[in-house]
Amino acid sequence: MAVLGSGSSNGGCSLLHAAGLGYGASLALDLPVKVRLLDKSPKKELVDPDGLLAAVIEAWSNSSLPLPDNELFWSVKSKVPPRQGLKSSAAVSVAAIRALCAATETELDNSQIVDLSAAAQLAAGVSLTGSYDDSWAAVEGGWKLVDINAQDARSGVLLESKGPSSDDWNVLLILRGDREERPVIDDFTYHQQAFSQALSALQEGKDLVALTWNGRGVVGALNDPEGRRMTNDAFVNGARAAGMSGSGPAIVIFAPAISKPTLERLSKWYERFGEVEVIKTTVINAVFEESDE
Repeated sequence: MAVLGSGSSNGGCSLLHAAGLGYGASLALDLPVKVRLLDKSPKKELVDPDGLLAAVIEAWSNSSLPLPDNELFWSVKSKVPPRQGLKSSAAVSVAAIRALCAATETELDNSQIVDLSAAAQLAAGVSLTGSYDDSWAAVEGGWKLVDINAQDARSGVLLESKGPSSDDWNVLLILRGDREERPVIDDFTYHQQAFSQALSALQEGKDLVALTWNGRGVVGALNDPEGRRMTNDAFVNGARAAGMSGSGPAIVIFAPAISKPTLERLSKWYERFGEVEVIKTTVINAVFEESDE
């Protein structure tokens, strides 16, 4: 069995759900994904219930990009918990596109990768909006505020940031079981005030404030009172920011890295809940080139 190409990426969390106002932002987290393109079926059975990888091939072909002559098989290793709102679909599609690039010696810039990722996610039905913001986080780190109605990924970028320093913050992910159903766009209509607050916070460079306001909007859209209570618990136990990510049900919590007791207190608090998994991770900060000006 030969590896034709491999690609990597990462998961993330929401700072602004794109279904709220038509603008979205996602922050990169250290949840690595590696996808390999193979010429033979791997021993481990591929789990791809939404047909996302087939949609990646379709998006690639629709862009008149070359495919290997071999019959193609996929292998996926992912630390992104699926169906939790932690950008697993964006991460897998980005890594798969990079594997195709490696296999065919095709050079794409990051915005082209994001465009293909969005097309694949929409075709597979795993995204309400195309998840341009999620794919940017999987490609470059940090976060970008994007207009989902723009013509393409590059022109849709309105703001960008390295994100909260990974040296300053610990991140806890509270996994609450599988998402039972996906929301629809109309579910977000009555919670635009919270999303507007999140957008304003991003415009002011207050990304963790945005995360919290966005989470309030999402729990309202999902009608998830338990999620609201569990988010509020984070602040009682010393968190500086907390909110539901994506379309849930995972809750993302930021605590100061300087305070280990706070991290331990938060972890113990959520571990007492039944069927809840707590994962510790960090932000992946973007690296921007220095300007000569």
